[in-house]
Amino acid sequence: MDENELNTFDFVTNDEDEVMLLLHAQETEPKNPRIEFDFNDKSAVLIRNDTDEILLEGIPDDVIDSLQDADNLMICELQVGKTDNDTKIIYAYEADITT
Repeated sequence: MDENELNTFDFVTNDEDEVMLLLHAQETEPKNPRIEFDFNDKSAVLIRNDTDEILLEGIPDDVIDSLQDADNLMICELQVGKTDNDTKIIYAYEADITT
């Protein structure tokens, strides 16, 4: 898997307008994660721990709208297998939202 695939992410919104971020599992464990949004720029930086940050660009408008009043964001880091049945959640956690 190349670096571009590791930087791939997606947002999922449920019927209650709650948002979850899905991304490829990183090598280090998250510790005191937070996510800093720039709603005007439609981007964010996920700060997973003291040494690991992920830039998220091109966040869809509906996700931005859903997160405007949120305090935290649920994040699932996945190890993607060859089939959907082989895909595993490696880390699942909440990150505090800052703007």
